[in-house]
Amino acid sequence: MDLKRFTRGPLLWILGIVVLLLLVTTMFGGDGNYERTDTSKIVALIEQGKVANAKIIDKDQRIEVTTTDGQSYYSSWVAGQGLQLVEALERANPRQGWTVEVPRENFLVGLLVSFLPIVIIVLIFLFIMNQMQGGGSRVMSFGKSKAKLVTKDTPKTTFADVAGADEAIEELQEIKEFLQNPAKFQAIGAKIPKGVLLYGPPGTGKTLLARAVAGEAGVPFYSISGSDFVEMFVGVGASRVRDLFEQAKANAPAIIFIDEIDAVGRHRGAGLGGGHDEREQTLNQLLVEMDGFDVKGGVILIAATNRPDILDPALLRPGRFDRQIVIDRPDLEGRKGILRVHARGKPFAPEVDLDTIARRTPGFTGADLANVINEAALLTARKDEKLISQATLEEAIDRVMAGPERKSRVMSDQEKKIIAYHEGGHALVAHALPNADPVHKITILSRGRALGYTMTLPMEDKFLATRSEMMDQLAMLLGGRTAEELVFHEPTTGAANDIEKATQIARRMVTEYGMSEQLGARKFGSGSSEVFLGRDMGHERDYSEKVASAIDEEVRRLIETAHDRAWEILVEYRDVLDNLVLELMEKETLSREEVLRIFAPVRKKEHRPSYLGYGKRLPSDRPPVLTPKERAGNGSSPALPSGGPNGGPSGGSPADQPWLSERAPKDEA
Repeated sequence: MDLKRFTRGPLLWILGIVVLLLLVTTMFGGDGNYERTDTSKIVALIEQGKVANAKIIDKDQRIEVTTTDGQSYYSSWVAGQGLQLVEALERANPRQGWTVEVPRENFLVGLLVSFLPIVIIVLIFLFIMNQMQGGGSRVMSFGKSKAKLVTKDTPKTTFADVAGADEAIEELQEIKEFLQNPAKFQAIGAKIPKGVLLYGPPGTGKTLLARAVAGEAGVPFYSISGSDFVEMFVGVGASRVRDLFEQAKANAPAIIFIDEIDAVGRHRGAGLGGGHDEREQTLNQLLVEMDGFDVKGGVILIAATNRPDILDPALLRPGRFDRQIVIDRPDLEGRKGILRVHARGKPFAPEVDLDTIARRTPGFTGADLANVINEAALLTARKDEKLISQATLEEAIDRVMAGPERKSRVMSDQEKKIIAYHEGGHALVAHALPNADPVHKITILSRGRALGYTMTLPMEDKFLATRSEMMDQLAMLLGGRTAEELVFHEPTTGAANDIEKATQIARRMVTEYGMSEQLGARKFGSGSSEVFLGRDMGHERDYSEKVASAIDEEVRRLIETAHDRAWEILVEYRDVLDNLVLELMEKETLSREEVLRIFAPVRKKEHRPSYLGYGKRLPSDRPPVLTPKERAGNGSSPALPSGGPNGGPSGGSPADQPWLSERAPKDEA
């Protein structure tokens, strides 16, 4: 606790006054010069005639006497002794020399008793407000901004500490240059953006980029969270927005960074509170400050969010957030750069290859990669080793993806065999299909909630997926369930997650990607996975019950087609599946090299493009345009051989091309 702040505040003065009142009460409410004695002694003195004066205080059941030789005594009686004292005094000196007194209450004591509860309540209220407002001298500063000003003493993060977001760094570098040399831009009439919105998945480095801007800009940098504007008091959020921009304009040029702006910038009308909702009033004030009647500039707003789709359109328009930068998951080169940044200062063994780790982590965000390096360092320290090895990094990736290995889980040999066949089914189907990712690792060791897993890794980063690739992915997902049915003649609960993923993919193929020959290239439903009260409570689907039934039927057909294809592969290579299971039961984990050795007899299935409208229209025999690189290579398209798309004759009917006829709708009129 800050002692200086406490001594300057009102709490110390209030506490001092209370203590002083207690001291005064004690001083004036004491026993004076009277000496305490027994009631029996006082009765004896009265009967002996040695009492010159006596006073009975009936309320306190107390008697005070003064003897003939000047001594003063007092005593408190109990029930029954009061009458005895009165009778003794009447016998000794009837109605003379003693009085019955009803004492008046001390004024200070009464004042303290009356107001002490109120003082305590006020102190409790001030303490609560002190905690809500961050303590200290801000007890009553409800409407003051809670933004933190980044100073020179704050540890700096620069653009050199950021990797995997080159485009975003380039955009933010422009803001830095404008703040440092505005004449360069003003000479040609250029205006710097008033607002920059950073959006993307969690963990991709949006806040890190903002910290880098703070370290590079060299101007006042105010940082605040979106939730800091919203309080239990009406109007506080709007007041804090005004105060924040007043501080920034007073120190212009300056930068304001609002993290998680969706907490205050959500679409208006999306709540049940209506226009009087505190969040909406705060948003209205933010809109005015960013681009209102007051055109005084010099303040740049940078905001970050994971959900740009729920932000109010008025907040996203040009003039407020002129520039919107996507901070997406890094690609292969970005992951390499991020790993090198987080590997600085850490001891690595000579055989460590961060490029291999980058290839093993497709889809990882910057936060995930930082966690991988940190987990590897923790595992190395746990083993009392000095250098981080490649094997430790591989283990760290498994821990981040699937959780720590659960060595305490004991399973029977029968359950292990079921899990081995399940994972073997995934791996064998993935290896046999032409569009599935290569199998990297198979294990039947339990990690996290998974009893085992098969890891497939793409050879390169992909940003598009064809229908053929998604159909192969469906077959691979159902390979485990199919292997259980093939070997044990009944499925288990272990395929629940596979079925869930397969159903999601199939439904999105039909409703979002238009990959259904029955329903065509249409989008069904809103596609929103979350419901916002007020805006989406009354939302209705945009298709009929008949179409809904067709969607369900098409999803079922896609899953059954993938299931049948997985069944054909597993039946054809049942011996290979059994050999894989035997090695899995023995070693529990198989690497890519071991998997390739076991799958040597397996021949990949023929690639069959999956066109829409099977049998309705024929693919063109004209090959795609060659790129300059392809022209310089071999002069012909490597994707398609001569003739038709599958090496057969170009044109013709579906009967001439089996890959079309077998996928033609059977109920086509």
